[in-house]
Amino acid sequence: MTSYLEQYDAAPEAEKWPLARSWIDSPKEVLPFFAELREKRPVMITPQCALIARYDDVIEALNMPKIFTAYLYWAKMNDGIYLMAHDDDALHYREKSIMQGFLNRDDIPRVRAMVAEIAKGLLDAAGGRIEAIDGYTRMVPARLVQDYFGLSGGRVADLKTWSYWNQVDNFYNQPFDLRSDAERKQISDNHVKANEDLARFIAILVAKRLPLAKVEEGVGWLSALWRLIKRLVTHKEEEACDDIVSRMLRSSFAHEVEFDIARVGINISGLLIGAVETTSQAVAQTIQFFLERPDLLAKAKAAAAGSDTAAFDGHVWEALRFVPISPYMFRQLSCDYTVGRSEGYATTIPRGTNVLTLTQSAMFDERAFDNPEAFIPGRNWYNTFTFGYGSHECLGKYVGMAMIPEMVRQMLLRPGLAQDAPIDYKNEHLPQAYHLAWNA
Repeated sequence: MTSYLEQYDAAPEAEKWPLARSWIDSPKEVLPFFAELREKRPVMITPQCALIARYDDVIEALNMPKIFTAYLYWAKMNDGIYLMAHDDDALHYREKSIMQGFLNRDDIPRVRAMVAEIAKGLLDAAGGRIEAIDGYTRMVPARLVQDYFGLSGGRVADLKTWSYWNQVDNFYNQPFDLRSDAERKQISDNHVKANEDLARFIAILVAKRLPLAKVEEGVGWLSALWRLIKRLVTHKEEEACDDIVSRMLRSSFAHEVEFDIARVGINISGLLIGAVETTSQAVAQTIQFFLERPDLLAKAKAAAAGSDTAAFDGHVWEALRFVPISPYMFRQLSCDYTVGRSEGYATTIPRGTNVLTLTQSAMFDERAFDNPEAFIPGRNWYNTFTFGYGSHECLGKYVGMAMIPEMVRQMLLRPGLAQDAPIDYKNEHLPQAYHLAWNA
């Protein structure tokens, strides 16, 4: 049988990247292709981008954000309006630190309990059959965005739409994605429209919930007093709630910290954008992974029924090593850089090259994992890339570490759980439909 690299090398120049991309996108081909890259060509420069396949090289790249930059996000995020588009600079360091404080890790038991309640309620109401993407894997995080993050007062359908178009354009409408110009423009237009609607929603949300002391600055004291009385009467209950938006609006920072009300609004939007679609994909693919492997499903169900949630969670994290939400993280080089300089395969990648750090390949590298082809719950968490790595590791990592396994657990606890058909992606990267049934 002709190897992947033999097929790649024999292909015409214009067909090389589409061929490699087809293997990366194929659930059956991706791991064998990555294994061959790790063994024979750990760094491969294609006409469209460079691929880095080994664990140590992936770690090296992701640990150098000023060299392997997130610049491809810059234009997608209105010239770097959000911290994710910034690399190891003052804004990124400051705002990620502030937001990590608001997302207090002491909240995690409460978050898991909220997720369990929302998930169980949706499944109980479904009566034994559900379209799991809109009805569950998107719905649970969207409800948590309302109840815990505090983006309340709007429609859940809108929250899902805004998150979806941000995810598609930011992550799956890049130069190395095989799309027509018309497709690219349509996605970009939908992203712009989603952000316009989201900005209006956040402006109204902030105006309604901003503490009076901040709203009334600069107005006459009689007017301020009257508005204070009115707001105390009409908003007392709302202002007493504890969610992330409320924490942000109740907090004050010195001018020099540069976290004013505009930056608050921008970071509120980030809470939504990073929560819904990523969670949906992780949960749906994990459920499908177990349903298609009866022996692993039985073990996961037994763990789900036990009292040790950490033991069950290990099954989920191991599944996501096999079916991650993306097989790579992309970066763009700010200068020429040589990868593998001490390993016998030194390869210089030119400045400006888009680089795919193949994180799924790294998670199957025998240099970092014992018996990587085996399914072993409880592996070393720190060697995985489920929530990213380095300075761009997911801001809401610890929320996700509670939400994703609890959503999977609640579904696996349903007796007789089965799928009508595999996940339908409708030619996109993100799941679009997944029909599940169980014994009600």
